Amino acid sequence: MAPRKRQVQGTDAANGKSSPIKGVSKHKLVPKSRSGDEDSSKKNATSVWYKIGIVFLAFIIGYTHRNHIANMFERDRHFSHLSTLERELAFRTEMGLYYSYYKTMIESPTFLEGLDQVMSDNITEFPLTINTLKRFNLYPEVVLAVGFRIYEGVNRALQRPTKMCWNVNRGQGLSPVQSCEGLGEPSYFYVEHVFFLNGLMMSALFLFGTYLSGSLFGGVLTVASFFFNHGEATRVQWTPPLRESFAYPFLVLQMFLVTHLLRSQKCSYIHSVFIAMSTVMFMLPWQFAQFALLTELIAVFATYVLGYIGSRKMKVFLMGLWGGFLVSYVLLFGNAMLLTSFFFSGMFIITLIVLLEPAIEALRIPPLIWIVQGGMLAVGTLGIKFAVAKLFNIADDAHIGDIFRSKFSDYKNFHTMLYTCAAEFDFMEAETPWRVLKTLLAPAVIVVLVVVVYNLLSAEYTRWTNRSEADIYIRKQTNRSKPNAEIVYHLFQLAAFTIMAVIIMRLKLFWTPHLCLMTSLLASRQFFGWLGSRERHYAMLAILVACMGIQGYSNLQTQWNIRGEFSNAPLEEMVEWIKAKTTKNAVFAGPMPTMATVKLCTNRPIVNHPHYEDAGLRERTKKVYMMYSRKPVYEVKKTIQDMGVDYVVLEDSWCVRRSRQGCSMAEIWDIEDEANQGQTPACAVLRDNPEPHFKKVFQNNVYQILKIT
Repeated sequence: MAPRKRQVQGTDAANGKSSPIKGVSKHKLVPKSRSGDEDSSKKNATSVWYKIGIVFLAFIIGYTHRNHIANMFERDRHFSHLSTLERELAFRTEMGLYYSYYKTMIESPTFLEGLDQVMSDNITEFPLTINTLKRFNLYPEVVLAVGFRIYEGVNRALQRPTKMCWNVNRGQGLSPVQSCEGLGEPSYFYVEHVFFLNGLMMSALFLFGTYLSGSLFGGVLTVASFFFNHGEATRVQWTPPLRESFAYPFLVLQMFLVTHLLRSQKCSYIHSVFIAMSTVMFMLPWQFAQFALLTELIAVFATYVLGYIGSRKMKVFLMGLWGGFLVSYVLLFGNAMLLTSFFFSGMFIITLIVLLEPAIEALRIPPLIWIVQGGMLAVGTLGIKFAVAKLFNIADDAHIGDIFRSKFSDYKNFHTMLYTCAAEFDFMEAETPWRVLKTLLAPAVIVVLVVVVYNLLSAEYTRWTNRSEADIYIRKQTNRSKPNAEIVYHLFQLAAFTIMAVIIMRLKLFWTPHLCLMTSLLASRQFFGWLGSRERHYAMLAILVACMGIQGYSNLQTQWNIRGEFSNAPLEEMVEWIKAKTTKNAVFAGPMPTMATVKLCTNRPIVNHPHYEDAGLRERTKKVYMMYSRKPVYEVKKTIQDMGVDYVVLEDSWCVRRSRQGCSMAEIWDIEDEANQGQTPACAVLRDNPEPHFKKVFQNNVYQILKIT
């Protein structure tokens, strides 16, 4: 088909009629449709290859991060040369507790029998029977147990080996052990999938930075910053089974989807579906997810209050959160902490505020509207949370309020001191800001914040000087939208994560990665186009990455140089004694970390454990820890005996250690047991002479096992 002929015409300003433009020949113009199509096809092909290249680069980055953390884990513990028992001993505290349920599900005759044991567990909090799948967020272990059984079954049918074993001479008077390596080894299968998931997290973070900045260099900046500050951003390489190792990657995905929703010109409830799915995957593995989601909820709500998004987009976001919350609540069998969480009450009151938008907007004065919305949020959230807790008599999360109260006042009790005396629950250590300063991460983010906030305020001033435009943007449309809504959301999100990290040092795992993400905006031409041409801009960023790498590479070398070999002969000796010398129904009590190991390695019933998010369990632990108080030994014996305990594990280090002033166990007890202040701690008495209330049946240089007489 011949291309259409085109005549160039102009418009007569006087009569509005079109006429040929003077001075332009009326001869046929060279047809451009075919060459235009070819150019368009080339651009589309280039775009496709560009996207494929970005995905491939994301895969390489994820694979690199997976190897990075896996190699650090191996160098730290020489995991490949440990026996099965030693690997289990290496999973201390909560890690051992979580891993024990995975072990139960893969060792039972069938998966369903193992799942039933987990859901009707009478070993973890003897003599109670509890649903640990509900209490401990064990869905990662369920998924991995299913995967392991399928993997083993398929390879067994194909007669393919899944692991290699050899004898390892341990030296130092220890007997040789058999060590197996390969995915057929349960612990290997477990940790390898944790590392794989966190490799995917790094891929997602790279794509996130690229999307947020609109530049491939933004993704590179995000990843480089993360690697250079790796020790401040994650601890998955040291503690694979912890809940954050499974949950945080899905928070990155969830925030990515929220960012896409806020940037999209049109939104539909398909966005809600994807947000709901990622929210479920984040909430199921980790009880703390509700607090991170609360900060996200408030950050998006603040974006809505400032008029950057309308009620339509806010409803789509809320629908996603509600869907994720309700599905998680059902799958966690009505976990009480979800129902009494600030996240639930915050969602409820924000949904109400959005539905009442027409009535609130009738106030017309923006500052007054903001005061009403903020007041409703604060009063409503607190009121609903405490009303629900009172109505259902739920106190499982009461300790969280006590912890915050103790940080900003002189309030103290036994439980808050156990938390705040641990470094990870204390205020952010002074070295952390200095570390992110030396890698230039903090200065880079400060530059981003100054430039971005200046641009946003300038844009706001321009809109408010043009009233008609401001009215269109701000108040009259349910589907209203301002540019950079997703950037405003991330500013509020970073502020929330900063506050969390300052108050509780452990939560810098949210803060540092988000700092890395915000550095991606340095590559945004929208905000930093004033630096000059694209080539000049990116050359400056390359220089910045090189400067960040000076300290960053030193940090990486420090991590690479961490080398060790796990060995805990005293704990191994005690575990072997328990398996050989006690009956299968013998009940144990002792320090929380050790009890997790006793359950994992011996499957003996225990009465307390490290998962402290339950009011009943906290009181049980307090009773057990009476042996580190100054109370009379006979009173300690009676309290522990009434719990059905047969054996008590006594660790001398718990009796004498003191992380700082006021943090020895005896000093913690002095807060609530003033009557016995000045007395010799019961643990010191038991260590020297446990008779007649207890009988010493096992002892090495670290542990004693006392049998209640």
